[in-house]
Amino acid sequence: MAFETPAFDTPSTSGTHRIGAVLLLAGAALGLAACGGGSDDGRLRADLAASQVTTIGVNSYLWRASLETLSFMPLTQADSAGGVIVTDWYANPASPEERVKVSVSILDQDLRADALRIAASRQVLQNGTWMEAPVQAATVQRLEDIILTKARDIRRSAVG
Repeated sequence: MAFETPAFDTPSTSGTHRIGAVLLLAGAALGLAACGGGSDDGRLRADLAASQVTTIGVNSYLWRASLETLSFMPLTQADSAGGVIVTDWYANPASPEERVKVSVSILDQDLRADALRIAASRQVLQNGTWMEAPVQAATVQRLEDIILTKARDIRRSAVG
């Protein structure tokens, strides 16, 4: 007994049905090809893409890390589309004669050190008047390092 394969050009099979069947099979083949085994290269691409995660105007890891780092200070402005965070004056209860104000600008959608700019102002109370005082460069650098480290940690936990 011979097994017969039906012919494709039978009168009941039209050209439109054949084209549709071919497109359906091609789509299924492409879909399965996309599910292929992962490689380190694919993981690297996922990591690079993850460093650019942004549903807001700027890098969301830098944004979140900046907000978390400055959470003890009152905020006067937080613009996620423009990437600007400005705090109000904050005086540490341990030294109420000194206060600081910080502004953070996130300049890019990438998680990079040069995508973060921080400015700080400091005032000291002298004879009942707040007077401008210098901020040590190391203080601003340390704040940048804290935010960048926190952003990298958030990214690591998100990417897995």
